[in-house]
Amino acid sequence: MTALHTEGIGMTSRRTRERMIRRLLEQGIENEDVLDAMRNVPRHLFVDDALASRSYEDTALPIGYGQTISQPYIVAKMLELLIGDTELKTVLEVGTGCGYQAAVLSQLTQQVYTVERIEPLYKQAKKRLRQLEIKNIQYLHSDGAWGWSESSLFDGIIVAAAPAEIPQSLLNQMAVGGVMLIPVGDGRRNQVLKRITRTVSGYDTEVLEPVSFVPFLQGVS
Repeated sequence: MTALHTEGIGMTSRRTRERMIRRLLEQGIENEDVLDAMRNVPRHLFVDDALASRSYEDTALPIGYGQTISQPYIVAKMLELLIGDTELKTVLEVGTGCGYQAAVLSQLTQQVYTVERIEPLYKQAKKRLRQLEIKNIQYLHSDGAWGWSESSLFDGIIVAAAPAEIPQSLLNQMAVGGVMLIPVGDGRRNQVLKRITRTVSGYDTEVLEPVSFVPFLQGVS
């Protein structure tokens, strides 16, 4: 495969990436592991060349097929909330998209399982992440509402689209003590980010903050 130029130049340079990290610190992101992972992943490689100069701005950008790459802050915030003070061995990501969040996750956990329903995005992300020689990601083209039932229970689940209600199949795939970060709501203006923790007796739910994600669609395309 063709090697990727990870350092970048101009508005995609290492210096620009460091400005993103300083902004995340100012926005309240404290987890050093998350900050280091985002510092190391070349975000500009996960957007179209025409948008590369904007890749480190604090904004969501289109990646095609009606999908977006989330703004750096929301990626960092969700990962910080997912990890907490625990070591996650296995994490399920629902919504691979362009592959950026999976790349960051790969530095924070032993094994990432990522599911994408849109086949062209699935293929592009898989190719890009393999070009970056990331070894601890497994890929699945499937309906995200099904999760990854063939695998064991997950320590963490992170969802990159907003369902009106949390799919029961995802709750069933959480290990006891596992955490899920998921935006929930009907329509972009009525979404909240929730953190679900599975306990021995059930699930604890925290409502964290308003968010705006693409809708959670079922089926494959």
